[in-house]
Amino acid sequence: MKADVVEIGAVVQRDGEKFAIAPHIPGGFIDVAKFRRLVDVAEKFNATAMKLTSGQRIAIVGLNEEDLPAIWEQVDMKIGSLIGLCVRMVKFCPGTTYCRHGKQDAMGMGLKLDELYHGSVLPAKFKIGVAGCEYSCAAPLTKEIGLRGMPEGWTLTAGGNGGAKPKFGQVMAEGLGDKQALEAIARIVEFFKGCTWANKMRMGAVIDKIGFDEFKKAVSAG
Repeated sequence: MKADVVEIGAVVQRDGEKFAIAPHIPGGFIDVAKFRRLVDVAEKFNATAMKLTSGQRIAIVGLNEEDLPAIWEQVDMKIGSLIGLCVRMVKFCPGTTYCRHGKQDAMGMGLKLDELYHGSVLPAKFKIGVAGCEYSCAAPLTKEIGLRGMPEGWTLTAGGNGGAKPKFGQVMAEGLGDKQALEAIARIVEFFKGCTWANKMRMGAVIDKIGFDEFKKAVSAG
């Protein structure tokens, strides 16, 4: 049963008995009604805790396995891609929508990328970060794809990751408009999707294996 439970967005906890869920909350922005519903569900099903995660989600921790179907029905939100070989998150900051430091619309770009790619199946886990300015609050340099908003446009990086062997992504292009950035990201995702030999190999390791220059050629506009 536990394998099936994981597939519907629940992660077994340290004790091997209780589970946590984390509904999909793009960028961590949630309206009051949904927030209240999460709290009500957590209380109703005697959750141990609620946690604001590094992936900009709200996890409900300490749930019973048999309650999970009812919990998801009552939460009435999409499942967050917490595990598996897919796009786990598109992390983004408020950008020009709310932040006084914003140079580019990180929120608009992040929501668009989330709509396009969240949960998409790939050869390894994959993360995207979008920051509206050089302060990089969404940590784009440690994501497979990163965008940093600068006065002249987006700076695009590729091949970063966190984890046990963290590395920064390398600069692919600078001064990109929104359309150019989206097109470049689409090419990178399609390239990585085609790397079927790279089972569970993060994109940064793939770039190291084939060489950065070859990678740039492979994802160029033609």
